[in-house]
Formats: sequence, C-alpha cells, structure tokens
Amino acid sequence: MNAAFRCGPVRAALIAVLLVLLLPVTACSSDSSQAGPPSTSPVSPGQETRTSGAPSNPLSTPPVTPPDGLSAASDRSSPMDIRHIRVTLDGRAVDATLNDSPAARDFAELLPLTLDLEDFHKTERVADLPRKLDTSGAPAPAQAKTGDLAYYAPWGNLALFYRDGPAASADLLILGHLDVGADQLGRAEHITVEAAP
Repeated sequence: MNAAFRCGPVRAALIAVLLVLLLPVTACSSDSSQAGPPSTSPVSPGQETRTSGAPSNPLSTPPVTPPDGLSAASDRSSPMDIRHIRVTLDGRAVDATLNDSPAARDFAELLPLTLDLEDFHKTERVADLPRKLDTSGAPAPAQAKTGDLAYYAPWGNLALFYRDGPAASADLLILGHLDVGADQLGRAEHITVEAAP
C-alpha cells in the first residue's frame, strides 16, 4: 500500500507536467472547423490571398509600381494622372509635375506665373497666388513631404516644402512635386512656373 501511495503523487506530477507542455501546442493549432486542405480556387489579379489561416490585414494594399519608369518621387504627384510643368527656381530649371486634382488643374490655368518666395516656419517657401484655387473634389488629405508643391486654401498661397510638413490637413492640398534637393528649395527666392511644351 505504501508503494501505491508513492506512485500516486509521482503520477499526478507527471500528468501535470504533460498538461503544461501540451496546452500551448494545442492552443496554437488550428480549430477543427478550419481544418482541411487549402483552397485551390483561382485568384484574380490584385485579389489578396490568405495562407496558413493567418488573418488578412484589410488596411494593407499591394505595392504600386510607377508606370512607364516614373520615379518614386513623382508618385506624390499622382492621385490620378501626372502633368509635367516647367519650373525655374532662382533661374535654375528643375523637373516638376502636377497631379490631376481639381486644385492642380485650376493652378495650371494660372500659368505662367513668377512669384517671390519667403520662408514659413523653416519648413516651406510660400508665395501668394493671384487668386484662390478651386478646392472642390479635393483628394484625401496627405502630409506634405520634402519636394511637394502644395496649396494652403485658407490663405490662398502656394507652398514648396523643403522639409516634411505637419500632419495631414484638409486645408493643405498637394498639387504636385518638384524633383529638387531640400537645400535648393530652402534657399529659393523666386519661382517661375510654366506649362511644359
């Protein structure tokens, strides 16, 4: 009887150890309602696939490759289509594009323009436009990035960002992008914008 009493606690301890080791393994296995072979149904282009029972991220989107070899910098200019413009900063030509937003199209109607620039908050160079732009149908707000050409609706001014701007605001509309270094943008005193030939 003494031997049976000693085996009981040992057996109970062994069972407890096994349960502790097996519970995490069974907790990580898939639910029997999801068991079975993976789906072999065809996937159309752009459709997200799901593997190994992992939840999909509804906020993730596949990476977009710029068409026709456009640079990643010009992606900032494209809620829709891209329009090339001719920009001169202090007499030096720079590559620039406008997006196809209503405000950018309205800005293009003002061209050609020559404006004097002044610094604003050590982040952007600004200039007053001759009139306010049409802001109807504006795309979703986006934070301004270095090189962005933007329109600040409440003041009716043009902004060239030589540093990343503050958080996205519905009052700040990105019109396009300038492919130029931050140093040149930060020192610019004059800008001339013309329609590209």
